[in-house]
Amino acid sequence: MDWNRLEQKLSARTPGLMDCTRYYAVLVPVVERDGEPSLLYEVRARTMRRQPGEVCFPGGRMEAGESPEDCALRETWEELGIPPERIRLLGRLDFIAHRANFLMQPVAAVVEEEAVSRMRLNPAEVEETFLIPLAHLKDHPPLEYEYQLVPETRGFPNELVGIPEDYRWQPGKENVPVYPWGKHAVWGLTGRITRNLVKFLSES
Repeated sequence: MDWNRLEQKLSARTPGLMDCTRYYAVLVPVVERDGEPSLLYEVRARTMRRQPGEVCFPGGRMEAGESPEDCALRETWEELGIPPERIRLLGRLDFIAHRANFLMQPVAAVVEEEAVSRMRLNPAEVEETFLIPLAHLKDHPPLEYEYQLVPETRGFPNELVGIPEDYRWQPGKENVPVYPWGKHAVWGLTGRITRNLVKFLSES
């Protein structure tokens, strides 16, 4: 084994999320209207195969060679018709490492209010958009729900690895924040990103 070569390869490598199979990025768009900063959300088209009608941020799966910023800007253009030059990138928020073996990277940005007023929604992907003032999100913490993740171990080779049939597998749990807003609710991963941003702003 050439340890020097291995050391060089490791030192030049940026560690990633182990076993990750997909990478996603979303733009977290802040819009200042009448001096009040708000977050811009979209509602997924009812015709979409996955998560129809749910609230989300513009974003999607990263293509080969794309950075999270590139992906977030591209998806925002494709979904909302907001050109990249009307968006000021602020930086990356905390990423989400999901149990389904994917990583989601939120990118905070300021979007020009005029560009928002001239949005062209892609009807195949977006049904509508709406704004929630950041002040409201700060003053109204989300409803918090939790559900259990129970291991399903039928067929596992207990004898091969040397553990008893009644082995105590470690269960998990999922926290789901929910922000009610009129006829909509911001929840799930979008709710977690929202909560993370509000917490960051409150602590800054």
